[in-house]
Amino acid sequence: MSNSSGGQQGPAARQAAMAEQVLADGSATAAELAERFGVSLMTIHRDLDELERQGIVRKFRGGVTAQPSGVFESNVQYRLKTMRAEKAAVAEHALRMVEPGMAILLDDSTSTLEIARRLRTAEITPLTVVTNFLEAINLLSGQRGIHLMALGGDYDPLHSSFLGVSCVEAVEQLRVDVCFASTSAVHGGYAYHQEQHIVSVKRAMLDAAARNVLLIDHTKLGRVALHRVVPLSRFDTLLVDDGASPEALRDLDEHKVRYEVCATKGGHDGNGTGAT
Repeated sequence: MSNSSGGQQGPAARQAAMAEQVLADGSATAAELAERFGVSLMTIHRDLDELERQGIVRKFRGGVTAQPSGVFESNVQYRLKTMRAEKAAVAEHALRMVEPGMAILLDDSTSTLEIARRLRTAEITPLTVVTNFLEAINLLSGQRGIHLMALGGDYDPLHSSFLGVSCVEAVEQLRVDVCFASTSAVHGGYAYHQEQHIVSVKRAMLDAAARNVLLIDHTKLGRVALHRVVPLSRFDTLLVDDGASPEALRDLDEHKVRYEVCATKGGHDGNGTGAT
């Protein structure tokens, strides 16, 4: 079905919408995109050339595939829109691990942001929350019963978070009960992330916690990104939504990863015993 407004969009807006569709679907043909956005094949190919230049998609004869852990996926505004039900299910499960009196650390992932949203109404207090994520800071600032500690550093507008050496040094001065974190990809017993400057902060956070919990949606299983973060053995628990395939869960079992499958609406809970 043709999208008649597509041709009226500016190139940047059209390319952003195109990237979101390709990343959601995994692949698309040039003809499909031309029909959807109501523009010519020549225009589509120009758009795809630009998206490929940015590292978002990979072109092949007749179409494109999503570039795994593409640059577009780093954008916090894109991440806030994706896999909402899955992130909600995982965050609900994670919240059960939080008890009054704890100090918890949240990284700058939109998965842990769902935990922050729920802390506004969960009344698990008193609680200390430490984070470098501006989105979480804004949510929890002024919340009664929550002692909020904002980690400083260099502000990165792409991630809406504070990063860099000063952030790492701030984390290294702390000791918390639980760190909740997410990464770009999980494969072969390792967690991966696309950006090196994010990796150093995540590693410091994991070192600062007595217990570490990895939150991911099922699309991250069986994928790799540019940088290894840590072995999955560094996490006490991996939480994933119930969209995870049996093959992906078997891979976790084979690497003796302790995981819990979190039910989305209409799904069911399950536990992996790989790390018993």
